[in-house]
Amino acid sequence: MTSQNKLSGKRVAIVATDGFEQSELMEPKNALERAGAKVDVISIKAGAIRGWAEKNWGDSIAVDRTIDSVHADDYDALMLPGGVMNPDKLRRNERVLNFVREFFDQGKPVGAICHGPWTLIDAGVVRGRHMTSYESIQTDLKNAGAQWADEEVIVDNGLVTSRKPADLPRFNEKLIEEIGEGIHAGQSAQR
Repeated sequence: MTSQNKLSGKRVAIVATDGFEQSELMEPKNALERAGAKVDVISIKAGAIRGWAEKNWGDSIAVDRTIDSVHADDYDALMLPGGVMNPDKLRRNERVLNFVREFFDQGKPVGAICHGPWTLIDAGVVRGRHMTSYESIQTDLKNAGAQWADEEVIVDNGLVTSRKPADLPRFNEKLIEEIGEGIHAGQSAQR
């Protein structure tokens, strides 16, 4: 199977809202689609959401589905981009947290980059997991029971995490690999 159709037939949910780090949504989305996956951008509101491009507002992207119209059963994997505003809003939405938990309960691959793991903390799924993130939230992850390390990308039983936009090439590579492998028995929500 070529890399262009490695994920043929796979469906991936990207959950984001206004203030997502633009490169951390667009680059994984493009990489997943190039690998053959069908990717849906899911948000807490319909219409479009606007990215943050490092120091200023960036481009908008259309929302394919809203969080109240989806279930993890509809997808093979989940991806959470960072940005500071984006996960801070998502982690306060109980429907988002339930959606995230469903992926862990079903053993499906999950990717989170930069500040994206904030949502995982509030979903209660990081205890005992080996992870990385943007450096400023390492204490939050440690306090939630994760084993944090400053590494480009960390894979732990289907959970793929990275630190920042510079890590995107390896993050995308590992996320595609984990989705291609399918269900991971060790991917569970240890709440």
